[in-house]
Amino acid sequence: MAPSAAQRIVIENCAIATVDANDTEYASGHLVIADNRIESIGAGKAPEGLENVVRRIDATGHLVTPGLINTHHHFYQWITRGLATDHNLFNWLVALYPTWARIDEQMGYTAAQGSLAMMARGGVTTAMDHHYVYPRGSGDLSGAIIKAASEMGVRFTLARGSMDRSEKDGGLPPDFAVETLEGALAATEETVKKHHDASFDAMTQVAVAPCSPFSVSTELLKQGAELARRLGVRLHTHGSETVEEEQFCKELFGMGPTEYFESTGWLGEDVWMAHCVHMNDSDIEAFARTRTGVAHCPSSNARLAAGIARVPDMLKAGVPVGLGVDGTASNESGELHTELRNALLINRLNTVHREAALNARQALRLGTYGGAQVLGRASQIGSLEAGKLADLVLWKLDTLAHASIADPVTALVFGAAAPVTASFVNGRQIVENSRLLTVDEDAIARSTRDEAQRLARIAAQG
Repeated sequence: MAPSAAQRIVIENCAIATVDANDTEYASGHLVIADNRIESIGAGKAPEGLENVVRRIDATGHLVTPGLINTHHHFYQWITRGLATDHNLFNWLVALYPTWARIDEQMGYTAAQGSLAMMARGGVTTAMDHHYVYPRGSGDLSGAIIKAASEMGVRFTLARGSMDRSEKDGGLPPDFAVETLEGALAATEETVKKHHDASFDAMTQVAVAPCSPFSVSTELLKQGAELARRLGVRLHTHGSETVEEEQFCKELFGMGPTEYFESTGWLGEDVWMAHCVHMNDSDIEAFARTRTGVAHCPSSNARLAAGIARVPDMLKAGVPVGLGVDGTASNESGELHTELRNALLINRLNTVHREAALNARQALRLGTYGGAQVLGRASQIGSLEAGKLADLVLWKLDTLAHASIADPVTALVFGAAAPVTASFVNGRQIVENSRLLTVDEDAIARSTRDEAQRLARIAAQG
């Protein structure tokens, strides 16, 4: 329990979906925040006699849920949205790498602001960024991204990416866009030691994240896994996203992606991978056996025609699954709350499970507790329970868009994108009435437009 001197915020008269182990819900309940923790939660009014109540919120007409957790993103792509819109993954990468390879620190910071702002105003309280493009002379890109997240007030994981397989080695990135094996490992270790916080209420964490099988060497994968485990941090990469990737792995390594990852030490409960679209039964069994996590990115997979991930089968097998926006050059909206609906609808297109693929509460769990599992923070965030960190969202469901839907969770997932009346991270409110309180959205809109134009000019000059 929090000490009596703790400052408390009381939220009452709202529907609550806790997303705890029992999927406990309250048709009309309360939640008490004490400093940065959830102190109590339950049906009816808050307990009488609470001390140091600094604010009471009458949340009539609202649903309170855990804050959304994004498990895969590429922030820098905010300034290259709307390009190569009719390409599959490999052709899309070939088209955009020459532009991405010219980003600098200011572009990285501004793009991170845009990506973070769009997610945060839509209910994301924990974000992650898989940044893997570190052109020579581009400045402190990792520091710039972390700074943007800190200013926004969101909880954040930087997956410090890397690439060392360029065009000359049979990869896709231009030669000047990749690092050396030694340089990538050293820079990643420096980033972890400088920025990673292992504490319960950490606002910034770092993962080791070589980009993908087709842009990194086998040695970078192996040594990256060894580095992460020596430093006690998590591992992240792309896996099994497309048929072309599977063919690439079989031609180059003589095995499919999952077998290849296992041979390099990249399956385990400290690992999560983005996409995992093309997984057979043995692949899913291997992920379940090792508790390897998956970041499901339904909109991006559709945008790049990658396919439909077997999420129902993964969940049945016990694979931890969260949701991801993915980079905003393959998901131009950049929002995670729309992925709740997209995950449900796209998985119902699977001809095996159809209407039984996912339901509204499973979709909400993917976007909250599932994400916390994937990021290794399920004991701290992802559900509304006493003692957990106060990361939560008040969704307004009494307007025209949702008022005639009786079940609030169904309204949130199946309905239009719901307005966020308030979003709290670590007990601090960062959104009010769908507007950010911590940064100037209009200024970010201007700066992202300017940096996008500057990058386009530089790329055009070759």
